Amino acid sequence: MKLISSMATRVVLGDLLAAAAADGLPAVDLESVGGVDAAARVAAGEEFDLVLLSAAALDKLAADGHVDAASVTPLVLSQVAAAVPADGSGGAAAPAAGAVAFPDADGLRAALGAATGIGYSTGPSGTALVRMIEEWGMTDEVGDRLVQARPGIPVARLLAEGEVDFGLQQLSELVGQPGVRILGVLPDDCAIDTVFSGAVATASTDPVAARAVLEFLTSDRARAITADHHFAAPPA
Repeated sequence: MKLISSMATRVVLGDLLAAAAADGLPAVDLESVGGVDAAARVAAGEEFDLVLLSAAALDKLAADGHVDAASVTPLVLSQVAAAVPADGSGGAAAPAAGAVAFPDADGLRAALGAATGIGYSTGPSGTALVRMIEEWGMTDEVGDRLVQARPGIPVARLLAEGEVDFGLQQLSELVGQPGVRILGVLPDDCAIDTVFSGAVATASTDPVAARAVLEFLTSDRARAITADHHFAAPPA
């Protein structure tokens, strides 16, 4: 059985699929790539049993008939956090529960204005950031300082290697990465949150088994694992 996902969920999915297999469910081969590439491969008809992407990307695949619309299931909520380079190479510690990087959106605007290089990711969180900068009228001010991480490359690497001095990426992808210090998630008035959903691909060779694995991903055991990886439960 094969599952394709974006990079944002690759680590937590490894643990989730191991737990599912330990419960007697079929083994699943996981491939994590850039979300845009993953969606394009599913749309092109490549054979997968399960697909886990942002809710918006998965809804489009469902509308186009590439995944079973009835199987689309919200699984986790991911929050974007801000980070800066850190001295040393130890893995970045998670911020305290509820910690925010700035008191409000004015703090983020100030940080963007002061940074010499701003790292951001591909996918829905990066798109949301660029749109927010446009809405704030800051595109001309910061546009030439925006550095989009290449697909499959975490923003943390840009920070650790000195390519940027301020970065924004989903918290789950920053925790544990060397050479960065996480400031906290973005405040409510400029939060960038992404719901990731799963679905059974219409190209699946065993949709019944695929649905069983998908159901496991909504179990209490799965929720505990996703919380350990700094994902929240999706909105009800």
